[in-house]
Order: sequence, then structure tokens, then C-alpha cells
Amino acid sequence: MVRRRKRKSRRRLEGRRILEHVPQFSLDSGEDKSVTAARKYIQEKSIPPPALLLVRRNEHTIDRFFWAEKGLFGAQYVEENHFLFPSLKEPEVETPPKRISAKSATKTATKTLAAAGVS
Repeated sequence: MVRRRKRKSRRRLEGRRILEHVPQFSLDSGEDKSVTAARKYIQEKSIPPPALLLVRRNEHTIDRFFWAEKGLFGAQYVEENHFLFPSLKEPEVETPPKRISAKSATKTATKTLAAAGVS
């Protein structure tokens, strides 16, 4: 039997790409639940938002949380709804402005004036 590939959500992939630029902290949950361990760690270390917390629940499971100004959220929720979090702005890649030569600018202006009926 052929197994179908799971469709990857573009919105979630974009959110994951944005979260890659956020500082990450790893910790073990110990006796606490993973959310409680994350909250205690944030309190102890005075971690400023935004931050991504990777909490090891056991040897096989790692829970991911996002620390925002609004509180602590599951990382998967944040990946899917990254646009709701103002602290997550996609890193802007600066593109150099196009250079326009004087000749091409003159030609463009002449065509525009001619189209407008100005002589």
C-alpha cells in the first residue's frame, strides 16, 4: 500500500521560518508538567519575549512553547497564526533600488507626456 504524503500548510511553513529567528531555550521538565516547567524557567531567568522554549518531557518527547508579550502559547498554534503576534515580524530582506539611467527616464517621461496629449 502506498502511503500518501501529508500536505504541508504554506501558512504554517511560513510561521516556522519566522520562528527560526527567535531566541531558543532548552530545558527539562523534571517532575513538573511541561507548561509549568516553561513558566518557572521564564520566571527564574527573566526571559524577555519573544522566545521559543523547548521542554523535554521524556526521552522521546519535546514540547515547544512560544513566549510572547501576551503570554505562553504552543509553538504549533503560533506557526499557524504568526500574523496575530506583533513581535513576530518576518525578517525583511532589503532590495537595492533599481537604477534608472537618464536616457531611459527621459524616454519614459516623453512617452507619458505624449500619451497625455501634452506637446
